[in-house]
Formats: sequence, C-alpha cells, structure tokens
Amino acid sequence: MNSGKYVFSQIVSLLSANDFNKYVEQYKGNYKVLHFTCWHQLMCMMFGQLSNCDSLTDLTVGLKAQRNKWYHLGMGTGLSKSNLAYANENRDWRIFAAFANTLISEAKILCKNNSDVLPTIKGNVYAVDSSTVDLCLNIFWWAKFRKEKGAVKLHTQFDVKANIPTFIDITNGLTHDVHFLDKIVYEAGAFYIADKAYIDFERLYVIHEAGAFFVTRAKENMNYRRLYSAKVNKSKGVKCDQTIMLNNYYSSKGYPEKIRRIKYYDKETDNEFDFITNNFRLSALKIALLYKHRWAVELFFKWIKQHLRIKSFWGYSENAVRIQIYSAIITYLTISIMKEKLKLKQTNYEILQILNFSLIDKIPIQRLFDDYYLQNFKEQDCNQLILNL
Repeated sequence: MNSGKYVFSQIVSLLSANDFNKYVEQYKGNYKVLHFTCWHQLMCMMFGQLSNCDSLTDLTVGLKAQRNKWYHLGMGTGLSKSNLAYANENRDWRIFAAFANTLISEAKILCKNNSDVLPTIKGNVYAVDSSTVDLCLNIFWWAKFRKEKGAVKLHTQFDVKANIPTFIDITNGLTHDVHFLDKIVYEAGAFYIADKAYIDFERLYVIHEAGAFFVTRAKENMNYRRLYSAKVNKSKGVKCDQTIMLNNYYSSKGYPEKIRRIKYYDKETDNEFDFITNNFRLSALKIALLYKHRWAVELFFKWIKQHLRIKSFWGYSENAVRIQIYSAIITYLTISIMKEKLKLKQTNYEILQILNFSLIDKIPIQRLFDDYYLQNFKEQDCNQLILNL
C-alpha cells in the first residue's frame, strides 16, 4: 500500500465504494444531499468505532482538530455534529445492513479455508443465539422490553469455522428468540447449534426437511417415548444414546419423525446435558462436543460489546441505533477481511488496539503488524521457594 496514505484510508480501501453506492441508490440515501454523503457518513461511523469514541461529541471534536485531513480520510468537507446526527436519524438503515451482508459474503469466502475448528465436520457449523442490548426507556421510548427498561435484540447466525457472523437481524426486546429461525435460509448438510430458547418442533422439522442438522438441549419437561438405545462408551461421558418419538400431540404433529437423544456428563463442569438432534451419523460423543462450539457466538457478542460502540449510542431514534449497530458489524468484518488479506497473526482484539493508536499515521499498514511482537507475561509461580534472609 502507498506509504503516503493514512492508516485509516488504507483500511477502508479494502471496502468497495461501488457496492455501497449501489445500495445508496437503491434506498435513495443521497437524495438532495450536496456535501455529506452516505459514504462520508460510513467513514465517520467507522472512524468512531475504531477510535473508541463514546459519543458524537467525542468524535466530532476530535475530527475538527484534524480538519486538514478530512479529505484524505474520505470524510468529505461537510462534517459537523449536526450533519452526522441528522444523517443517522434520517438516512435508511437498510443501506448499512445490505452493505454488511455484502461484506459477510466476502469474509466467508476468505475465512472458510483458514480455520482448524472442527476439521472432521464436512458441512458448515452455525451457532444461533441472540444478545440483548439494554437501552434507557425514557430516551429510547420505542424500544419496548420491560416496564421500566428498553432494549433491542441482536439475533445472529454465527459461522463457527470462519469465525464471522453470517446473518444478523435486529428486533425490539420483546421479540422471542425462536422467531429468528423463520428468517434463516438453511443449507443442506450444515449444522445449526442453539440453546433451549429455540426449541419449537415445527421449526426444527423445517431444518430437518431442508437436509440440515440441528443440535440443541432438550427441555426438562419433554414428553417422549424411547424406541431403542445404541451402545455407548460411558467412560467417555456418554450416558445414553437413544432414538425417541415425541408423545405430546402438538409436538408430534410438528415433528412426526424420529429424534436422537444423547445424555452426556461433562467432568469439567460436573454437569449432565440432554441433547437432541436429527443427525444419526456422527458419534454421540461428537454431537456432545459439537454443542460446545455454540460458545463462539457468545464470544462474538462479548467482543463487540466490549471493544466496539454498541452500548452507548450516538442517536436516539430506532434508525440511528440500527445504523450504529450495523456500522459496528461492518467494522468487525473489515478487521476480519484485513486480517485474512494481509495474513496477520494477531487476534482481532490486538489488531483493533494497534489501529486505535495509528489511524492518522502515515505508515504502510503491514509494517504496523510486522514489527509487533506479543509478549506473554506469566503469573509468578505460587510454588516458588521463599528466600529467608
């Protein structure tokens, strides 16, 4: 990359402005706009995410001190707090959602061959879950959740092997998790791992009919009858491997075929787990261990909440909240794409921290990471002898 470019400019050069502008035209984002376009808005939002700004004031005050760099950072000339606030309130959030989906497709191709997670599983493995983003109901009055509390839900289908989100939906806090299953397009041969909140046998049967597999935990009150049991190796933690049918009228009508039930004891946590799945090919132990990878989506939620700006919002309308969340997702995907294209060895967290201090430096971005060495500091050995003087 050109050493004369700012680091931030080198990062966003990985994004396709043509793809973004295609969605801008589709949703008329630049209608009657003279200077501060949707692309300039995206650049400001990404800069705020990468520089860890807490508010629009933090972002605009900091950028005003760098006014002579706006053009080269891709932010145009019309940047102001009022312009950015107005854009977030009024420009269609679907522009940012559609562009995030484009980046997901690109990241999925780049990252799929670089993971050693679950090498014995041929199909894709997706973890499905949601995370609640708390909001103040007095300010975000539209985000109904509790009597005195507002929230939105971030529903996510997460590719465990590629370590990226592949489908995201944002709803109000009252929307039940199970409705997200209606929006997923299922892949034949893929595994979908979810917790108990997603148990709806009619919807699980849709996954089965699509040629895909589900792995989830059974509810304690599940009414079923055992047809037969397979032999298990109890020394590995597998207590039973059964083929069952549902007894409840509505459940059996929604899922009229056989289901596999696996009972597994985890020595590490001293807990027993009841799993149900429609996959009869993998061993019972592999099914049980496969469920552990559902934690990948939890780590994703933890990462973006801790290291990107989706807990303190820069606008109060539903449109502004959605734009900020999708800007955070775009930033996360950009880091993942950059990591794969530049073959960086650092984690996403380490990359973000390095970029945080280098956005307006003029240095080839590869050099930032070539000269970087991670030091591991170990805790003092508690068994070390004490020297008595």
